[in-house]
Parts: sequence; structure tokens; C-alpha cells
Amino acid sequence: MSLAAAARPDPRALNQAAMQALASGDASTAKTLLREAVSLDPGALPLLLNLAGACRADGDIDGATSALDAVLKIDPRSFLALLMKAAVLERQGRTRDAGAAYGIALTQAPPEDKLDDATRKALARGRALNAQYLSEMTGYLKDVTSGARAMGQAAESRRINIFVERLTGRRAIYRQEPTHFVYPGMPAIEFYDREPFPWLADLEAATADIRGELLGVLTEDGPVKEFEPYIEYPDAVPLDQWAELNHSQRWSAFHLFKAGTKDEANCAKCPRTIATLAALPQPQAPNRSPASMFSLLQPKTHIPAHTGVSNTRLVVHLPLVIPPGCGFRVGSETREWALGQAWVFDDTIDHEAWNRSDQPRAILIFDVWSPYLSTNEREMIVQVMNAMDAFHGPPADAGL
Repeated sequence: MSLAAAARPDPRALNQAAMQALASGDASTAKTLLREAVSLDPGALPLLLNLAGACRADGDIDGATSALDAVLKIDPRSFLALLMKAAVLERQGRTRDAGAAYGIALTQAPPEDKLDDATRKALARGRALNAQYLSEMTGYLKDVTSGARAMGQAAESRRINIFVERLTGRRAIYRQEPTHFVYPGMPAIEFYDREPFPWLADLEAATADIRGELLGVLTEDGPVKEFEPYIEYPDAVPLDQWAELNHSQRWSAFHLFKAGTKDEANCAKCPRTIATLAALPQPQAPNRSPASMFSLLQPKTHIPAHTGVSNTRLVVHLPLVIPPGCGFRVGSETREWALGQAWVFDDTIDHEAWNRSDQPRAILIFDVWSPYLSTNEREMIVQVMNAMDAFHGPPADAGL
């Protein structure tokens, strides 16, 4: 090695000396050493990050910001640089800017078991400040629209609240994910407002009759053989999330209409229920629809997240036996059932249900056409389904 090479400073040695100085509380010396190291190796991200830390410890906010900007120019997704930049903003008292910056850093955070204790604590602080920032912004935006919301309809108020919560990241955006049929132009609405379904009031008015027929079935002498497992896949198909419930009575159904076929024996036991359903806009497609059933969910049972077959129809729930601890999530919205209070939802959006009580939960489930389809579109959709079945026969998992 030449004398010139031997005399040249080593960035690694300078960094080591700087870390020792920083550990002893001499941030100024550490900063000087690291600046020299960076001048020798300007593209070394660890040196730039350490320089930013030394500058921050020395109260040199401009120097820290400059070093972090240099890191992010090389690697815009550098988690440590993004986290430190947010912390610098917080130290400057720019709380809202820091809250937003922490949110950006969170998108690049690695698994926590890959972080040291100091970084985990900084990350936890970042999550808290980001959550506070989003909450305050959500409240501010809702306050701005409070006057207009008070003058509008309840459905309009609900939608603007969802808009604000999505804008501020407080509500995740879910999209339709039909397993089979995707008709264009259908809106992705988790729970529908009641206005497009004027018949809901008549359905709810029949709750006592429908519930009485369900209880009559449940209290028949001997086992209720008509209730069959809702999940019934052959053993040779991938079960994924359904392995636990496949062929299980923990989630069972008393079918009235299944894939367009009427169960005469079951329907004969529920004439008032059938009369109520007959007045509703259910799809009529051979081998596919209508579909209607009493759904029985046993205690301590969870229906995993899943999506439905087609976005041409929606699903209705009428709660009939609802013990405490039962819930239902569609997309980013979670609700609890209440006896006799029906709702309409899009089952092609990710959804799940649970019964955490010690008693069975029972609801009436059936499908209806999407109100966004014209009469002519409904007829053409049925024609397409019929043509598919004529071409290669109805599938085992038929549905509209």
C-alpha cells in the first residue's frame, strides 16, 4: 500500500469514531466526522442516516433534513429516512406535517421483529401521531359539511361521511370481487340505503310470522334433518378458508329455494314466508335463482371472509333469532343484527359473520335483483345464463 493510500481517511473508521462520539454525548464531533465520511462516499446510505441522526442530536435540524433528503433522493422508499424525517418535523412542532409524514413512513415499515427496540418505539410513536392526525382531519372535514348534512337526507349524510373517512384513510376501500359473473356498471356499495327497496317495510312487518315458522321447524320432534351444511365441497377441491366448515352443521341452512329449485317439503312448512318472498323482486333464472333459506349459525362459530358469485344481485338479511355477540362485516363496515331489522348488502364485497354467544343465531337470507339493472338487462342476463347452461350444462355451484 502506498503512503498516500495509507494516509487517506477511511469512511468506515470515521463512522466508527463518530458513533463512539455520539454515544459519549459529543454530537458535534460525530457530525463533523460523518460529514467527512460522506464527502468520501456520498452514496453510502448508512453514513447519510447516521449523519442525519448526529445533526438531529446536535440540534442542527437543517443539517438533518438535508442528509435525509439525500437518502430519499437515492432511495425514496427508505423506511428509516422517512421515519426520521417525520420525527424531525415533529421536533420542529409541525405536528400535522409530522402526522402525514409518519403515515408515509408506515407504508414502508418492515415487520416489527426485524426492528431494534429504539426503532420499534419510534414506529409506535409514529402510529399514534398519524392516528391522531387522521382523526383530527376527519373531524374537521365532517364539521365543515355538518350544515349541509343537516339539511340533506340521512343517506346523503352517510355517504359524505364515508367519502370523508375514505379520503382520510379511516375507512378502507373495498371493491366488488364476484367469483363468477361481473356485470359492468354496478356500484360497489357495502350496505345499501333503504330507499331503493320500498318493500323492506312489508318484509319487516312479516317478521313475527316468518320467525314463528322458523321456530316451528326448529322445535319439531327429533333432529331437524332439513337443515344441511351450507358449505358442501367435494374432498378433491381446494377448500382454503372453508376447510373448518365444510360438511359441518356449525353453519347450516334450511333451504326454501336453492339455485332456482323449490324445496316443496320445506316450503310447505313455511307458507307465510313463501308468500312474503313471492312479492319481492327475486331473480328468476332456472338452475340459478331464486335462492332463499333460513341460515343457522351455531355458538362460537365464525364464517370466514369471502365473496359471492355475481354482482347482478344483492343479498337481504332478516334477523330472526339474534343472541348477543353476533356481528357481520361487509367491506369496512361492521354491524350487529337486530330482530326484525332487515338490510341489503352486496355480497361480492369481502364479508364475514360470527356468533360469539352460547346460543344459535338464525336469519332469513334471500337474493334480489340489483336496482341498477333495467328490466331489459335482467331478461338478457337470464338469457345469457340459460345459454351458458345449454352450451355445457349447469355448474354444480350454480348461482346468478
